[in-house]
Amino acid sequence: MEFIDYYSVLGVDPTADDKTIKRAYRKLGRKYHPDVSKLPDTAEKFKHVAEAYEVLHSAEKRAEYDALCAARRSGFDRQAGQANGGFYDESNAASNQDFADFFNAIFGEAGSRHRQQHRQHPGYDDSNQRKGADIELDWPIMLEDTLADTIKQIEFVISINEQQGYPQQVKKSLKVKVPAGIRDGERIRLKGQGTPAAGKMPAGDVYLTMRLLPHPLFDVEADNLLLTLPLAPWEAALGSKITLPTLSGKIQLAIPANSQAGQRLRLKGKGLIGKKSTGDLIVILKIVMPPTINDSSATLWQQLADSASFDPRREWSS
Repeated sequence: MEFIDYYSVLGVDPTADDKTIKRAYRKLGRKYHPDVSKLPDTAEKFKHVAEAYEVLHSAEKRAEYDALCAARRSGFDRQAGQANGGFYDESNAASNQDFADFFNAIFGEAGSRHRQQHRQHPGYDDSNQRKGADIELDWPIMLEDTLADTIKQIEFVISINEQQGYPQQVKKSLKVKVPAGIRDGERIRLKGQGTPAAGKMPAGDVYLTMRLLPHPLFDVEADNLLLTLPLAPWEAALGSKITLPTLSGKIQLAIPANSQAGQRLRLKGKGLIGKKSTGDLIVILKIVMPPTINDSSATLWQQLADSASFDPRREWSS
């Protein structure tokens, strides 16, 4: 299996922090979403983006991948030092095999089979198979798609062997019902929609693995949605009414007076649809200072400091 630079796929530097990686995934995931993108081969591009995020957002998986990259670079450095003209790149072949082993460990052999299926050479013969090959596909869905049953138009390519033994690449298009409440990693089986078999044996199946796209505003915690709500200091101190986004539309939220940074407000039933019930929307308050303070506002802050008998660090002296 050919080595893939997951940092390049996401367009981030190898030193990027998790926040940067997540932001890049959110941007590219929506860019290549088949429902909104007009770009060619969006499903295949999204698959690579999803794979990259799956590896790089996990500290453990990322450490393994970085070690693999370091070993690969070390091999290239040794080859460059030989300066012996054309040579067989053994380090490259070895690192590709290491990457194949790494990929199988992370995504399972089914994902590897799907990758290799589209690299069959002319004359490939799978007549010994009892049925046609199954096809594994990652399919992106937005959080909004999980609130109700939706119909998705999916497209993929299958290899059909002609009588001469040369495979023909055929594009296939299907309409698929995605049930409400589906979650990241769940699979939908499309029986008999995979690669045709020789003779009268049945065709393979298609397995759609749902990949839930990160939302620009909401994070997911089980069936609950988390939303960080920025507040000006006076909104938190005096209380206010805020127009709040949800997956199903905007609502009004009353912020109580004397609200604190990090405080959580729970809105029942505004989360994701679960197997047994609907989750909640949890609003996390974040107090944000104005970017600049002019003379008049500085005077007001000074008056507040002089009049308030408040020490935020009083516990330190106890």
